[in-house]
Amino acid sequence: KKVIDTAGHAIDFQFTPEDTDHFAELVTTETPQSVAAVATIPTWNLEDVLIKKTVVILDNVQDPGNIGSLLRLALGFDAGLLFVESADPTSPKVVRSSVGALFHTPWIIMTRPDAEKYLASSDRPLFRLEKRNNGVTLDELQRNSPIFIIAGSEGRGIQLSTKGQSLAIEHSSALESLNVTHAVTIALHARYTKI
Repeated sequence: KKVIDTAGHAIDFQFTPEDTDHFAELVTTETPQSVAAVATIPTWNLEDVLIKKTVVILDNVQDPGNIGSLLRLALGFDAGLLFVESADPTSPKVVRSSVGALFHTPWIIMTRPDAEKYLASSDRPLFRLEKRNNGVTLDELQRNSPIFIIAGSEGRGIQLSTKGQSLAIEHSSALESLNVTHAVTIALHARYTKI
């Protein structure tokens, strides 16, 4: 119900178990709620995404739950999203875990070659969310200029070869690495409070 309410004008129609004998077959959850809906997938373009001063590029992030959470984060911290070889942002699990943010956060899917080519030609500063020597800290993020932040999967890291400044999130050595959602949360919050 919350996803349906948040999706708003994107909803084409709603239905309940009383409306059809096939309700359980039409929904994808094992324990469905009492209402479902059919919605139109939003169509965004690159210009829509670039309106946002912060654009997060998700490189090979495969977990649908993470993608849904990242859509919510982008909505909460006024960012756009660019998906490169990541989980389908329109899959049922992403739609549910985004709690409707999918319909309000500007996002596009870009192939790896197209992303590499576009980013190489862009003059927008690019930060790679990774822990490397000579990286900058969150305190050094630019305040008002538009930026890209690339985040990779926890297992494989960033696969895009596009050059950029490494952006490190300091944490205890007791933890090997941050989950991509946690790392992006911290970076977006730091950026949001500086804008």
